Amino acid sequence: MMEQTDLSSIRLVQMTDEMYEDYFKEFENDPDLFSDRSRFVPYEYSEEKVARYIRRLNDLHRIPLAILWGEEIVGEIVLKNIEARKCATMGICLKSDAYKNRGIGTQAERLAAAYVFSELNIPVLYADTLRTNTRSQRVLEKAGFSFIREDGDFRYYRICRDASPSERADD
Repeated sequence: MMEQTDLSSIRLVQMTDEMYEDYFKEFENDPDLFSDRSRFVPYEYSEEKVARYIRRLNDLHRIPLAILWGEEIVGEIVLKNIEARKCATMGICLKSDAYKNRGIGTQAERLAAAYVFSELNIPVLYADTLRTNTRSQRVLEKAGFSFIREDGDFRYYRICRDASPSERADD
């Protein structure tokens, strides 16, 4: 049985380069994040890989947020495809299985939606997940996202600032 997680201690903060160094030192690849599982390889930390990742985030004008549980970095949320006052897309990753099935991802996604709606003044937040990643799909739905469509390897979700849950999936 998993220990109870104090969800009130979950918070999001702007991820710094130094935080990414710490985060990736304990990161473990999740096989559910690979559409072709034969391509799965365990993650091996290197300063060069982390530097490339940070450069790519900056080059693509993404907003990286650290998921903190207390003072520990347990994951990241990245906001991408940001269109001012229109929409953005969210991606989430917890650093290992030790932090899954505790409500951390659900709480972090709720906090990210609130941040996008209130701080960035963006009314629509999208997310996508591999069709095979049913855990991520359940988390999105628990966080208030509604399924909108699927194609190829992906399922797409949306949450709107002003819509009721039943209206969120209407296109």
